[in-house]
Amino acid sequence: MPEAGDDLAVLRSRVDRELDEFVGSEVEALLAVDEELAPLGAALRSVTSHGKRLRSAFCYWGWRGAGQPDSGAMVRAAASMELVHAAAVVHDDLIDDSGLRHGLPTAHVVLRDVLAGRPRPATRARSLAMLCGDLLMSWAGQLFATSGLPAAYLAQARAPWSVLARELIAGEALEILHTAGGHEVRRSLKVIRYKTAKYTVEHPLHIGAALAGADQGLRAVFSDYGLPLGEAFQLRDDVIGLFGEPATTGKANTDDITGARPTALVALAHEAASPAERRELDALLGRASLSDAQLRRVRSLVEGTGARGRVEDMITQRVAAATGALRGAGLCPASRLALTRLAG
Repeated sequence: MPEAGDDLAVLRSRVDRELDEFVGSEVEALLAVDEELAPLGAALRSVTSHGKRLRSAFCYWGWRGAGQPDSGAMVRAAASMELVHAAAVVHDDLIDDSGLRHGLPTAHVVLRDVLAGRPRPATRARSLAMLCGDLLMSWAGQLFATSGLPAAYLAQARAPWSVLARELIAGEALEILHTAGGHEVRRSLKVIRYKTAKYTVEHPLHIGAALAGADQGLRAVFSDYGLPLGEAFQLRDDVIGLFGEPATTGKANTDDITGARPTALVALAHEAASPAERRELDALLGRASLSDAQLRRVRSLVEGTGARGRVEDMITQRVAAATGALRGAGLCPASRLALTRLAG
């Protein structure tokens, strides 16, 4: 087993193996109920087979940062964070009606194709995808509880698990409530914090630390590191979402605009725009589709108002704050190195 100085790629491959084994076993159990559930099983396999495995890495290094050694059981517990993420992805794609994720059709799109020729295929596919997301969240708790860690360790993580679930749902709900509801940078940043920042970085770190019996001082360090880093992660995703190319990013670059999502990038552009530019931006937000010329115009407005530059500055400041929180925190060199690299 890798020890201090673990390569992040090695940890990712270990998480992948745990997920492959667990999901494969659970899909087999699902098909034992009825072979007609095969499309559901395929969707579950697909949505769990992609990703950078960041959340599991943060959970693992929360454990190691508290002074605990490498552990196969801990890798399994950390892998459960990826099932939480997969559940959130399925639900998020449903909420946003996104068609692509990692360059592949999203779960509800794949299931719609399976139901082609039957009554109301789109509605039925969305219902099936919702059930996939619900099952994935259940699987996350199951994998965590059966990871092999002692029951006393698992009991220490119940509170942060509850907080993760509550705040993730709160963030998703706030995004829905704020969509097409005005453009306030403060509200956009709050959505970012609860929808992404906490469950991507802070909560996995806290869960790993709680499993290890870490004190409140270390958990505070992980918050000081995790919150700004998680916000930077989502701000970067928002920039990529508008200015990236689908062939590279694996998702449509018009989704945030057609969905009128309350991103900080758009809120900053709206705040700095002239009255005429604001009217133009408002007319483009929430359209069913955007032409190439309209997408170029949105990009021009966001850059011309200085919003993109301001977001880039916000990302730089937050990453600096996160890495600064690690200095003097009393972490072992391997943990500090891994968390610094993950911030990159």
